[in-house]
Amino acid sequence: MSRRSTLRHQPDSATATFSTRSNSLATTKNSIATKRVGNHSNDIVAYFHDEQVGNYHYGERHPMKPHRLTLTNHLVISYDLHKKMEIFQPRRATDEEIMSFHAPDYIDFLKKVTPENMNTFSKVFSRFNVGDDCPVFDGMFDFCKIYSGATMDAARKLTNGSADISINWSGGLHHAKRVEASGFCYVNDIVLGIFELLTHHPRVLYVDIDIHHGDGVQEAFYTTDRVMTVSFHKYNGDFFPGTGDIDEVGSGIGKHYSLNVPLKDGIDDESYIYLFKSVMEAVINSFRPSAIVLQCGADSLGCDRLGCFNLSIKAHGECVRFIKDFKLPLLVLGGGGYTIRNVARCWTYETSILVDHEVSNDLPYNEYIDFFQPDYKLHPHLSGKVENMNTKQYIRNLRIRVLEHLRFLNGAPSVQMQEIPPDMQGFLDTNEEEEAERMADSAKGKETKEKRRGREHDNEFYDNEQDVDEMEIE
Repeated sequence: MSRRSTLRHQPDSATATFSTRSNSLATTKNSIATKRVGNHSNDIVAYFHDEQVGNYHYGERHPMKPHRLTLTNHLVISYDLHKKMEIFQPRRATDEEIMSFHAPDYIDFLKKVTPENMNTFSKVFSRFNVGDDCPVFDGMFDFCKIYSGATMDAARKLTNGSADISINWSGGLHHAKRVEASGFCYVNDIVLGIFELLTHHPRVLYVDIDIHHGDGVQEAFYTTDRVMTVSFHKYNGDFFPGTGDIDEVGSGIGKHYSLNVPLKDGIDDESYIYLFKSVMEAVINSFRPSAIVLQCGADSLGCDRLGCFNLSIKAHGECVRFIKDFKLPLLVLGGGGYTIRNVARCWTYETSILVDHEVSNDLPYNEYIDFFQPDYKLHPHLSGKVENMNTKQYIRNLRIRVLEHLRFLNGAPSVQMQEIPPDMQGFLDTNEEEEAERMADSAKGKETKEKRRGREHDNEFYDNEQDVDEMEIE
């Protein structure tokens, strides 16, 4: 299956729109010399969904609602998008597969702890960061095995050449660390999926458009040049997880292979798309990945229960379209998203983009149609609810600083395309200096967690009628 990267030139202006494309490809300097490739209409899209995954429940007042996956799947089917894809029931990840990244004692804890016996494990709760954000709930480890197995299966479809694009909306839990849970995430399926891709692909690019920094994935690959992580997120030093400053760039041979784009409250479609396209084009042309993982956290949408951006579903989807058009093997995952009716809308729309099938703004009737009242539309108005603190000057300066980091890459890393990648254990073995540098950046997030422990988020865990912003789930 041949793959070619596509070059696109983005005008140096904060007024670029969704449809901006350059007609001067041949004159662009210092770039990959390729022709514009066609669309993905003939590509194979694999879709992974386990019907049980939406039945798990973090707790009555917890903002993470796996039921959003059921809503998404019903919308996908109602739009007949399943007819454009190959549908797969994923297998569950094995303990051994999960422990290819996570520590055995941590996984043993996840396997054994239950709501009934949790008091006997209370002494290790702080060690494994289990508590309010990451509660113990019925079937917790089974839930982890379902979404992780789906991501690993989706990645394998790409490595064996039987799919061009793989989708797992239940995956994308980017905060989990090797020895602890974090930010509603227990097992980091993204790291496991990237491990699978690295068995066949010399270089993997990870892109994160969740409103929260993709700290767990960045930390896992902080000292390697085989994986480049790029995260677009809110950052002010206090917003969870507290990491993601522009100066967090990696360490050792991984220095400059972590790229962070810190944003302020209220960013709008125009600024976000301009920044995303100009940064990602430069990243792909510099790093030259052979596969891409795209985490599509929907809490970056406007009106999200835990979010503070002003993005529309169309803008969020435009990021997916832009990455897809590079025509590289693509693993697409879910992530955050806490106003579940909008999460389902967003991921359904992005599924339609990935299969190149235009869908109506009028939602088709389905079992859960009442979740989408009163408008019953795919694209509700979500913008303008939060003041945009990202001035045009800030966006321009941020773009300059981010692109400046790419100058240190000096082209793609040294791994040759024909080489068989080494065993994954190499990513877990770092020297003392690299480990100290990685932990120094990770400590920023630790400090933020300690400050926030016992303190409610500004816009979550409501204790009044605001708490039920979705229909009750029976």
